[in-house]
Amino acid sequence: QAPVVSPDGQLVAYTGYDWTRDTYITRKVYLMNIDGSNPRLASGAWDRQPSNLIWKSDGSGLYINSRTEGTGNLYFLPTTGPNAGTVRPITQGQHLLTVSDLSDDGTAVGVRTSFYAPPDVVAFAVGTPTAITQLTAVNDDILTGKVLGTVEEIWYPSTDGLQVQGWYITPPDFDSNRDYPMQLHIHGGPHGMYGVGFNFGWQWQAAQGYVVLYTNPRGSAGYGSAFGNEIMNAYPSKDYDDLMAGVDVLLDKGFVDPQNLFVTGCSGGGVLTAWVVGHTDRFAAASSNCPVIDWVSFVGTTDGATWYQNFQQLPWDDPSEHLRRSPLTYVGNVTTPTMLMTGVNDLRTPMPQTEQFYSALKLLKVPTAMVRFNNEWHGTSRTPSNFLRTQAYLKYWFEKYSRPPTTHTEQPQQP
Repeated sequence: QAPVVSPDGQLVAYTGYDWTRDTYITRKVYLMNIDGSNPRLASGAWDRQPSNLIWKSDGSGLYINSRTEGTGNLYFLPTTGPNAGTVRPITQGQHLLTVSDLSDDGTAVGVRTSFYAPPDVVAFAVGTPTAITQLTAVNDDILTGKVLGTVEEIWYPSTDGLQVQGWYITPPDFDSNRDYPMQLHIHGGPHGMYGVGFNFGWQWQAAQGYVVLYTNPRGSAGYGSAFGNEIMNAYPSKDYDDLMAGVDVLLDKGFVDPQNLFVTGCSGGGVLTAWVVGHTDRFAAASSNCPVIDWVSFVGTTDGATWYQNFQQLPWDDPSEHLRRSPLTYVGNVTTPTMLMTGVNDLRTPMPQTEQFYSALKLLKVPTAMVRFNNEWHGTSRTPSNFLRTQAYLKYWFEKYSRPPTTHTEQPQQP
């Protein structure tokens, strides 16, 4: 994939991987001669995802964008000399930086975002990468005078001792002595990665008085191949444990109301949301968006036929794994009011998946609603007005099913 010719025209760099049945695949960087001969691995044991390869002007190596543990930075891969094959960082920091081009004199341009700053165009010299200059201020007029919620990072242990990374946002007027309702947001993919970039929707929800939790459970990108393949032929499974452990961490901090926990996610996050409500009643309400509900009917109707390979057996040979991993199998356990939101043009998680869960919940008399988004494919937020609707529907649904807050009774002091 993504071949780029060296400045002297003698080599081609590209990304790829050997055939594997792994569901999470970290591509490698390879070199070959311009005539296609002598293909060889160039990135050694480096276990992160490379993108947008750019040759250094003297041909001595490649600049690479990559993301790890929620951050995104620029890296350099020497292809000659004693350090050939050893990837090293050029930039560092708690941001998501994507370099799109690099001039012969070493000036890089790209886009950067961080917890409190939406994406803007930046430039810097690769020789002095700490001096990054912001060239645009696209959202300053919107954010001026606004108080944003504070973002905090957490790491915590889960099942099998696996360490999981996450973050939470507190409301702008946060008081640690109060109890706040909490929203758990679950990413899709399932090999996606939440990170340190600005998120308007989460900041808006925090401004409505919610603590917003988002984590990278096992299977997420950015933590290496072994972590990504923790959910191979086992999704959903222990990733659910990772999510619940994250909720427990916030509850232990003492400022989250255990009676008012809410959960939502789209695509893979919609799958896990539907899985969550089939396995616990701890959440006051949920919104499962663009989900997969029944793997048997999904694998033959989605736009990616490779989903057949995400199971050990084909469904007509042995459907037991498909059924075991389907949220529909556990719908009889659901008591949580659950909304569903999906784009009418969705080819990835087609609308009948949403309709199956909605119909089952209605049959079981579990409070539910189905929102069908016009002018949307996979997801509900490509159209700006639909993005705003998505946030407003979440707020409405969660407020509708909020429980009376937990009351704390002070014990009389002993004489």
